[in-house]
Amino acid sequence: MFYAIISEDVPNSLEKRKGARTDHLARLNALKDAGRLLLAGPHPATDSEDPGLAGFTGSLVVAEFTSLEEARTWADADPYVSAGVYARVTVKPFKRVFP
Repeated sequence: MFYAIISEDVPNSLEKRKGARTDHLARLNALKDAGRLLLAGPHPATDSEDPGLAGFTGSLVVAEFTSLEEARTWADADPYVSAGVYARVTVKPFKRVFP
């Protein structure tokens, strides 16, 4: 089943994001390589593809896991969590309807 991992950043998280980005992307690439990643990306703080110094307000990952517990465990181990990027992470089941 798919699960949505919805993360909200702490204020002024850009530098923390930069410091943990390589490890964060490596985990996402592992999900992608395993065929389990549906989509992933950040929420820009401005209405722009590149928010510059405004940074981001959070992230969304939709990926396949065997259970809600496995999805939560994966989300808790994200390098952005240990780097203090996220203020809150919500994990919930996701039912893909389109496309």
